[in-house]
Amino acid sequence: METVRNAATDVLLAGVGGQGTILAGKVLARAAQLAGRDVKVSEVHGMAQRGGSVVTQVRFGPCVRSPLIAFADVLVAFEQLEGLRWLPRLKAGAMVILNRQTIYPLPVLTGAAAYPQEIPATIRARGFRTLVVDGPGLAAQAGSAKAVNMVLVGALAAELDLPGEAWSQALEDLVPPAYREVNHRAFDLGRAAAGPRARGGSVPVS
Repeated sequence: METVRNAATDVLLAGVGGQGTILAGKVLARAAQLAGRDVKVSEVHGMAQRGGSVVTQVRFGPCVRSPLIAFADVLVAFEQLEGLRWLPRLKAGAMVILNRQTIYPLPVLTGAAAYPQEIPATIRARGFRTLVVDGPGLAAQAGSAKAVNMVLVGALAAELDLPGEAWSQALEDLVPPAYREVNHRAFDLGRAAAGPRARGGSVPVS
């Protein structure tokens, strides 16, 4: 997706507590700021420490007046069920970057509900471009299971019209020195996994 210069780009980052969703949103916001965009951010923490939903809304463009997104251009889903949950908040034909990870909520663990099957296929069937990313696998390859969030940020970077140096500097600004190298590796692996396939077009990718 090429950013329209005279309009805001709206990104939803949705996950559960402990997945690093908030840091991912901060890196996106900082990269957009470094690229000269006006940026607004809104965060919602739903019992984050207990695995509840955590959602960050990031809007950037020439002039952004509100931090709240009506319908997003891109959804970064850190967990598959969260991807399904937020589809109603997307524009037609929006991009969904879906982490290949499932975290069962309490109703599923207790047997009160069933976890939906074939979530990527369901998302595609509703007309959204879909990129499924092996976040855990790439994070392990980068050197830390905790770097899944930066893998997904890297995949997001392939979708947005923000310069590479802005992303690199954002990581330098926000990640503690001891963890920068592994986070840069995770970012690069995520971006490579998305590649040019994530840009433009209406054909779903996998």
